[in-house]
Amino acid sequence: MQNESRQPLVLNVEEAGRLCGLSRATSYELANEGVIPTVRLGRRLVVPVARLERLLNGEQPPKS
Repeated sequence: MQNESRQPLVLNVEEAGRLCGLSRATSYELANEGVIPTVRLGRRLVVPVARLERLLNGEQPPKS
């Protein structure tokens, strides 16, 4: 799979929060609460860009 736009598919929690105008602490707090969507890749906690964009566009996450 090649990402032709060269944009990352994931961001770390701090980067995602910064894009939303949040502090590092608030970003991790919201990620831990499940407000910011995250995925664990090995030891890293990352935010999928596509899911973050859907959240910011007002789409509701699917019910578990």
